[in-house]
Amino acid sequence: MIIKIISLLIILTGVVFIFDARILSNRWFGFGDQNEATSGLKILGFIIVVIGSLGLYFIL
Repeated sequence: MIIKIISLLIILTGVVFIFDARILSNRWFGFGDQNEATSGLKILGFIIVVIGSLGLYFIL
């Protein structure tokens, strides 16, 4: 049960990275090319969601 909750929290973190990428890149990074940072955060969020989903799938 605890591992399922951890997997769901990992998925939630990835989804937050995808949807709030522009806000997070403004807060964390201060350089001029914001589009590359935003796309990088969205890709990272997608990878995190896939990892969390695979963990949840194999646990069930």
